[in-house]
Amino acid sequence: MDPLGAPSQFVDVDTLPSWSNSCEDELDASDAAAETFQEDTIRSPFLYNKDINRKVVLWKGDVALLNCTAIVNTSNESLTDKNPVSESIFMLAGPDLKEDLQKLKGCRTGEAKLTKGFNLAARFIIHTVGPKYKSRYRTAAESSLYSCYRNVLQLAKEQSMSSIGFCVINSAKRGYPLEDATHIALRTVRRFLEIHGETIEKVVFAVSELEEATYQKLLPLYFPRSLKEESRSLPYLPADIGNAEGEPVVPERQIRISEKPGAPEDHHEEDEGLGVDLSFIGSHAFARMEGDIDKQRRLILQGQLSEAALQKQHQRNYNRWLCQARSEDLSDIASLKALYQTGVDNCGRTVMVVVGRNIPVTLIDMDKALLYFIHVMDHIAVKEYVLVYFHTLTSEYNHLDSDFLKKLYDVVDVKYKRNLKAVYFVHPTFRSKVSTWFFTTFSVSGLKDKIHHVDSLHQLFSAISPEQIDFPPFVLEYDARENGPYCTSYPPSPDL
Repeated sequence: MDPLGAPSQFVDVDTLPSWSNSCEDELDASDAAAETFQEDTIRSPFLYNKDINRKVVLWKGDVALLNCTAIVNTSNESLTDKNPVSESIFMLAGPDLKEDLQKLKGCRTGEAKLTKGFNLAARFIIHTVGPKYKSRYRTAAESSLYSCYRNVLQLAKEQSMSSIGFCVINSAKRGYPLEDATHIALRTVRRFLEIHGETIEKVVFAVSELEEATYQKLLPLYFPRSLKEESRSLPYLPADIGNAEGEPVVPERQIRISEKPGAPEDHHEEDEGLGVDLSFIGSHAFARMEGDIDKQRRLILQGQLSEAALQKQHQRNYNRWLCQARSEDLSDIASLKALYQTGVDNCGRTVMVVVGRNIPVTLIDMDKALLYFIHVMDHIAVKEYVLVYFHTLTSEYNHLDSDFLKKLYDVVDVKYKRNLKAVYFVHPTFRSKVSTWFFTTFSVSGLKDKIHHVDSLHQLFSAISPEQIDFPPFVLEYDARENGPYCTSYPPSPDL
């Protein structure tokens, strides 16, 4: 109890600014934009919703200090974990909390259990146990962390709680990557508020200084504060955004059964004696038979799987890469400036530049390089584009081997190959020409006719105006030395 007249250390959640109030300018602009919003515009799966945003608060501070109906404590299976969140809650709640916890007899990973708040301003404490993270068991960890948030919210709903304060459940001690965990936390809360929003008035994310930046970065993806922010955030959503409740989706684990196994697809049978609508039958994932996933993989190896099934398998694989590319820190690869977008070619197609000399193959993680390529190119490849590869002054330490190139070609989505219209290989050597011929002849199909070897910038400018390309200085210097200074007007080259 605070001394009479002394300011309370607890913070009333009703005094904290909501997420919607953190972007007033954009909110005002979005109201006007809503009238002219085009129906055919692609919308985010997490729509701009002012009412939901008013319920959400991002607050940098100790969750134990929140004056709300319940706060969340992250702990271990015996509910005795000593992490900063738990220690603060135990200290402020007083000794009665430990006695109450002993009656619970522990808590399993993903579950949520309730105790009184005792000396806290919060009436209740909801205890939950986050998963230990190991990359090889990532899917299990995602499902368990989702269960933590979902079970906490469900318990709050059952107990008619009006406000709840979340700590970051994935404690550093358990090794869960913060950004991955934040995606799950935000989308689970968002989906719950969409379905059960009338039962909860306020959800507070109480974060530390280290966690705040990640939440600030990802909140607009799931709680856009304007139509503009919704549109801007759409490309940054991960491939797996969960199901209707935010639960991670694992396609391989879905049970799929056809509505009428063995019946012709065009066979429609009506039972006039039934007056009920049976249209929902077969709409659930359980009622969509897609085949045994292990059998599919075996058939792939045997070359017996249909083209459609192969494409579906490939799309799932690409989505996993894309999801990882959007969640991983690739700033070290980006700093190399080896891949960037510049202008457009003479046909109006986007020009992407690859600088071979800036790729230190032996010094970087090539899987991260592949992730960065996917991260940059995913939204570019939806339209026609061309690649300009500067082989200028590369050494053996910059040469991408055929295994990596084959892997990249196999991983990327079909849109990359369909919309790639030309690859301009600038300043090739005899060795690189031979290697390219072998690779496009024996390793991949459909690429050979798109490769154009360009010995000078003079030739390149017949396809792309010099004003449309950002040249590395050493490329210009090398070309001027080997071929003479370039000018801005050249006759078309027959090679291109």
